[in-house]
Amino acid sequence: MPATGPVPQPLAALRIAGVKPLLVACAAFMSAFYGIYGYLGDHLHNGLGEPVSANGIVALVYGIGFGAAALLDGIVDRLGPRRVMPFAFLAVGAVYLGFALAGDSFLAVLGLTFLWGLTNHFGLNVLIMRLAAIDPSRRGTIMGLNSAVTYLAVFAGTTGFGPLYASRGFAFAAFAALVLMLIAVAGGSWRTAPVETKD
Repeated sequence: MPATGPVPQPLAALRIAGVKPLLVACAAFMSAFYGIYGYLGDHLHNGLGEPVSANGIVALVYGIGFGAAALLDGIVDRLGPRRVMPFAFLAVGAVYLGFALAGDSFLAVLGLTFLWGLTNHFGLNVLIMRLAAIDPSRRGTIMGLNSAVTYLAVFAGTTGFGPLYASRGFAFAAFAALVLMLIAVAGGSWRTAPVETKD
């Protein structure tokens, strides 16, 4: 029997309280990530003089950090995603600050990249959890908007950070990513709709 009722309209979900601030947080968070990740390899090769193979090492270290964060997911379960989100985003911002201040050292970059994976895991998880909890009846529509914003952020991050990196260098780009993370903190701190639970 075919389903009846109105077909969900993606843009209508933007009217749900709390969706837009979290999508702004998503846009800032993901733009910062892709803006830095997109040019980190070039910075390693042309800025630090490392071989191209260093890109693979950095990607591996990031993945180890991202995976290791799963061991700490109980923190989110205990405190709730709304409470964890500002701290997770600020931690990611601190990593970008570290890149800006110590990005001229390959060893420092490796250590920061591990922390980047660790903190990004928390940031991404709590963002998805909060979006999914706003309105369970329209979860699919809301998560579809999140995916759309993420793909736009891929373009915005790599395109927007290109001129910054080319003209001002990696440290300046990292400072720009830090500013984006402060915007993400502001969006993530917005209290969402009353139906959001888990806090």
